Amino acid sequence: MMLRIDQVLVICATSALLAAGAQPLLAQPPAGRQGQSRQEALRQRIMQRVLGDVPFTAQDSMIQRIVQRLDFENYKALIKGLTQFGDREQGTERNERAIDWIEQQLRSWGYETERLHYEYRGEPRSQVYATKVGSTVPGEMYILGAHMDGRGGGEGANDDASGTALVMEIARVLASPDIVTERSIRFALWNNEETGLNGSRAYVEQRAPLQGIEDPPGSGRYPEPKWLGMIQHDMMLWDHGNPVQHDQVLDADVDIEFQLNSAKAEESARLALELLNANRKFATDYPAVMSNAMSNTDSTPFMNHTAAVSLRENRRLYETGMGANPHWHRPTDLFVTYSDADFRLGFNAAQTTLGAVAKLAGARITSASSEEGR
Repeated sequence: MMLRIDQVLVICATSALLAAGAQPLLAQPPAGRQGQSRQEALRQRIMQRVLGDVPFTAQDSMIQRIVQRLDFENYKALIKGLTQFGDREQGTERNERAIDWIEQQLRSWGYETERLHYEYRGEPRSQVYATKVGSTVPGEMYILGAHMDGRGGGEGANDDASGTALVMEIARVLASPDIVTERSIRFALWNNEETGLNGSRAYVEQRAPLQGIEDPPGSGRYPEPKWLGMIQHDMMLWDHGNPVQHDQVLDADVDIEFQLNSAKAEESARLALELLNANRKFATDYPAVMSNAMSNTDSTPFMNHTAAVSLRENRRLYETGMGANPHWHRPTDLFVTYSDADFRLGFNAAQTTLGAVAKLAGARITSASSEEGR
């Protein structure tokens, strides 16, 4: 069933009020739990007010510990590593070497990788993905995606090394042996986005019919777990306003988009709200906003199959498409073009996505001692 416009307006209005820090009508702040110290109770009340009276639960505390394992310098290093291959344009030798490099990184963290093969204009292409297998519900999964190919003759640092590195950094954190997830999480690094989403379309065409099939029967192995949601990351660094300013603008934010005109609009709006709330709980520097005109990115082929959203630096149609990023598909899309403030916007998107997917997939740390010395 399509999500009615009035339903979406209610959802978006509610999220906007929460993002603004709106408070429910309470006669007084909630009392602390029995046995809490006065300081603990006060901290809980302050946190609830910051979150619009959304409680910060024991599960949230666990997720926060996981999110804190993200490393800003490592995120930048992964972007830098991808830029050594230039713009990674599909069909080139530099694109193939970049895919090999991504695969090597994933394997170095302990993942078994797979390649999806397809054709583009009669020529063979491939893209790599890896999976964190769920401990109790391996037959269901969330997909985190970004496109590793670029264009424009630069380094594709923002479009889309910034999104690819984000997915890889989350994969690195979740590869830790002391982190388990109830459900599976797949990390997909698409190719041929720039030619019309060909890589992600090929994935949907080949893999959608295989969802949830145990193979071989009775093995507990699911080559393609049932899709619960797809979260795409595309151009994460640049929010300098329009007209464009030299520095990141003071109201820079992470844009979370879903597509109102899709078969799974209601599910996608709910997934977007999960990300919005995760940003409020776990992101350290930049807020997030939500809109309903997702377009021109690799979550599009998924949007009639499962909940699908994209995270970006700007809204694709109304900001990026209107000239908000002067480096888009230009030789100036270089690692050195961006400041730490820019890189930190992408890092906050990583915190947002990891916070949301850790909750949805049931992530937890299995031993406290493993965090010693981190």
